[in-house]
Amino acid sequence: MHDRIEWARQAPEAYKAMVGLEQALINSGLEHSLLELVRLRASQINGCAYCVNLHANDARKAGESEARLQTLSVWRETRYFTPRERAALAWVDSLTRLPERGAPQSEYEALLEHFSAQEVANLTLAIATINAWNRFGVGFAMVPA
Repeated sequence: MHDRIEWARQAPEAYKAMVGLEQALINSGLEHSLLELVRLRASQINGCAYCVNLHANDARKAGESEARLQTLSVWRETRYFTPRERAALAWVDSLTRLPERGAPQSEYEALLEHFSAQEVANLTLAIATINAWNRFGVGFAMVPA
């Protein structure tokens, strides 16, 4: 790994803003376990080693099973995830791969079957936020301790 800047030290206001987004998510009403699955799935797609490690551990602490964590990267191929989680994970995959997939209407409509409009907005915030964290993690070559 390369030595790169400690971005939070160099841009403390940006870091503070990111932490503020996390606080909004804590207060959003979305289940902690769902937020951790969202964070972990986006981090897997983005190849952020630091965030994959962090969110896998946080998900375990939140009570997530090893079977679900081990198969999250292939969630479409398992029966471990609820319809609500599957709708959220499809949204994560699409928004994280936005240039490739866009945001398909069918996936948006599936969200509305399981989430209120406010929850959809907060879920989208969660996806946008973890994607931003991943760009800091990958961009500055952060690795687990």
